Amino acid sequence: MAPRRKKIYEGKAKILYEGPEPGTLVQYFKDDATAFNAQKKATIEGKGVLNNRLSEFFMNGLTNVGIPNHFIRRLNMREQLIRQVEIVPLEVIVRNFAAGSIAKRLGLEEGTPLPRPIVEYSYKNDELGDPLVPEEYIIAFGWANQQDLDDIVSLALRVNDFLSGVFFGVGIKLIDFKIEIGRVWDGDFMRLIIADEISPDSCRLWDVKTNQKLDKDVFRRDLGNLTDAYTEVARRLGVLPANATPMKPTLIN
Repeated sequence: MAPRRKKIYEGKAKILYEGPEPGTLVQYFKDDATAFNAQKKATIEGKGVLNNRLSEFFMNGLTNVGIPNHFIRRLNMREQLIRQVEIVPLEVIVRNFAAGSIAKRLGLEEGTPLPRPIVEYSYKNDELGDPLVPEEYIIAFGWANQQDLDDIVSLALRVNDFLSGVFFGVGIKLIDFKIEIGRVWDGDFMRLIIADEISPDSCRLWDVKTNQKLDKDVFRRDLGNLTDAYTEVARRLGVLPANATPMKPTLIN
């Protein structure tokens, strides 16, 4: 029997295990879906498989355009090998259109184009509900310095350019997305790279013509079957064959 793997961390949608080589981790994608800071929960069969494939697709795309990230290779249907990083304790949010919290905060109609892409930060803390924080807080509390923030904004906007183009090419509007950033060291030299995942769990995606939602808002707002939405995204991007059929969801309390 293979030795039991050492679990490093378990989040709402993924588990990180010790990797086969030093400096690596195995990232396992669960079928769990959560919303409203985990107040709403479900197990959606096949979601983890889809997000693993989609995140592989996007991370490989970032590599191809020179945007550094933690992805090494996909191992199987639910797992990928990634580079171990020190996570900056921020969620970096890029918004192209008003939706969700910014629409509520500013009284904007959802879908309103923003004057330019807006980058926001939230402090990664589930107990506090990942509160929005300004740069002043980030620097004062030492979560990142000004140079880090300049580099993070540059990375986030490059990711936005890449993702917006890829999605628009298959008839999808990238409304907003969030990414996480990791620090890696090459000797004494530290650099920042994209970590975590890029999937419909971490993006808002609307059909260009109909504004149909193809992201986790389907689950948040009870708009239909989440796996159908994610399968549609994967089909359009060519990650799944055109005749792929989604698995059915299993709900839990």
